[in-house]
Amino acid sequence: MIQEGSIRNRKFISVCCASEPSDREVALAFEVGKEIALRGAVLVCGGLGGSMEAACRGAKENGGFTIGILPTYDKTSANKWVDVVIPTGLGHARNNLVAAAGDGVIGVGGSWGTLSEIAIAMRMGKPVAVLEGWSVSMPAAPELCFRPARSAKEAVGIAMGEIV
Repeated sequence: MIQEGSIRNRKFISVCCASEPSDREVALAFEVGKEIALRGAVLVCGGLGGSMEAACRGAKENGGFTIGILPTYDKTSANKWVDVVIPTGLGHARNNLVAAAGDGVIGVGGSWGTLSEIAIAMRMGKPVAVLEGWSVSMPAAPELCFRPARSAKEAVGIAMGEIV
């Protein structure tokens, strides 16, 4: 049984990834989910299949808690590893909610939706790590860009603000 306030007081980490990923991205997303769970954080994602499902499975198989923010109104479209399903009916606009929900954000791979969530999180001033995905530099302030991570463990450390 979840005790009152026990979820609310944890770090929330948003995992942004593709619904049609490569095998490598699926493996990385699983490891990210696992690491989030092992650190006691809550995983937030788009709630669908592909890498999102792998991240949720990694978290759930390691005692974690997951939230899926869906683009549709159809709760049944969530993957089976999502604990809390939030159907929005917002389509791609739900990416803003995924980015906003996390205290930090991890992008896995290089889909356009992932890039939009990364950009939104950067505008919100959140720590953002990217695993095998986008690389962008800001000519005027390169230190303000998201950080590439070499492993799931490092990505979660960046997103949780442990690695600066």
